[in-house]
Amino acid sequence: MATNNQGKLREFEALLAFPGLIITSPGAEQVYLRVEETGRTYAENARLKATAYARASGLLTVADDSGLEVDALGGRPGLQSARFGGPHASDHNRILILLRLLAGVPLPERTARFRAVLVLAHPQGPIIQAEGTCEGIIAFAPRGRRGFGYDPVFYLPAFDRTMAQLPQSIKNRISHRALAARKLRRMAGALLRTN
Repeated sequence: MATNNQGKLREFEALLAFPGLIITSPGAEQVYLRVEETGRTYAENARLKATAYARASGLLTVADDSGLEVDALGGRPGLQSARFGGPHASDHNRILILLRLLAGVPLPERTARFRAVLVLAHPQGPIIQAEGTCEGIIAFAPRGRRGFGYDPVFYLPAFDRTMAQLPQSIKNRISHRALAARKLRRMAGALLRTN
């Protein structure tokens, strides 16, 4: 996995688990890169990361780029979700900035989605891409201690909980990363069966 984010690694270990697959990180493989996310889409950024880490490690590599798109903010923070509020802002600070920007916006107008794009790359280049989205509403205040990022304010009406309040087993069924990972696994399985 082209990430050292421990929260993402834990999620992907569960989402991509199948017999014989060993998921490792750049740090564990002693691959130290800084890939500039200069793409204009999630897919472009995921391809940049997957390709760079696959070439550097010599391993099949999965990279994701994901973000939170809030309709009342014209789709922001979007591609800048991880850097919203500056490169050193914490998850908590990003949530506070988001809530400040949405002050006075009524609940029905706080619609949002998490979007994830996963790219599987071989050291010679990208080979598979999958996308997943999860629709929700931005809550008025953080709730829950599970997850990471914007999970505490991403409210799911069908569950009457934020993403951070859901058990991991449910999150691993419905999240944007879960949906993208399922598609990626199906496509990778089909590819392996034809080769």
